[in-house]
Amino acid sequence: MLDISVVIPLYNEEESIRELYEWIERVMQHNAFSFEVIFVNDGSTDRSWDIIEELSKKSEHVKGIKFRRNYGKSPALYCGFAQAQGDVVITMDADLQDSPDEIPELYKMIKEDGFDLVSGYKQKRHDPLSKTLPTKLFNATARRVSGIRNLHDFNCGLKAYRRDVVKNIEVFGEMHRFIPYLAKNAGFDKIGEKVVHHQKRQYGKSKFMGWNRFVNGYLDLITLWFLGTFGKKPMHVFGFLGTIVFFIGFVSAFWLGAEKLWALSQGIPMRLVTDSPFFYIALTMMMMGTQLFLTGFVGDLISRSSQGRNDYQIEKTI
Repeated sequence: MLDISVVIPLYNEEESIRELYEWIERVMQHNAFSFEVIFVNDGSTDRSWDIIEELSKKSEHVKGIKFRRNYGKSPALYCGFAQAQGDVVITMDADLQDSPDEIPELYKMIKEDGFDLVSGYKQKRHDPLSKTLPTKLFNATARRVSGIRNLHDFNCGLKAYRRDVVKNIEVFGEMHRFIPYLAKNAGFDKIGEKVVHHQKRQYGKSKFMGWNRFVNGYLDLITLWFLGTFGKKPMHVFGFLGTIVFFIGFVSAFWLGAEKLWALSQGIPMRLVTDSPFFYIALTMMMMGTQLFLTGFVGDLISRSSQGRNDYQIEKTI
């Protein structure tokens, strides 16, 4: 087994790939690590894949995965994790903003300090305000929802994992932002953090805009919270809510009917039950309760038979 697998998802980063690999290679050789570097080309339209092929011919350490189209960072990590053979898996971005010099210390924190996952913390960032402000707000919410209070930067691309972690979590959609949360839900709760050096982007422009990530991040966080809490038992939430709503509607309708019968028995004139707006409110609540209950039932069936969620078309594998 190799010491380290470095998984690098990328999209249109032709200018930085060679420089990044040479930097990683120097660090690995200096520390006598056995390693592999897995580049995952996420549908790039530039020469990124050609460069990866050239590097793979020169070095046995270089491997590559090429998507036919752009799927996103989470699918790229998922496929990279599946191919990784290292005892410790390191992820980093391809834009040279993550420093490979951090690798030895990250490796030590996994192997010697006993962490399952170590996340980088870009304490001093070289990004515009439109990217840093949403990130701070998002991370504050993520800490509270996930219960992982010691992490300041959930979305930092520079992370280290024990091999068992990446083989037992499923990164899909845009859930790469919440890998620590996914790991915690899978039972890997020894999660640490390391302050890392964040460099200015040397080539091209960022592929991610701050406010768009901010909104999508919150939506994904809600999804992950629900999946982590009720994903395997949707009936527990929908069935419970449906039962409560139906019960309130049923009791209300019963009360209206009982009140009408009592008035008739006493000879007291009273308008029709259907003339009361409360009758329709009660009827609507009973219908909503039934629908919620059925939603939970259908959700239970789906959760037991979901397939193809990570069916990505890979064109080539080196």
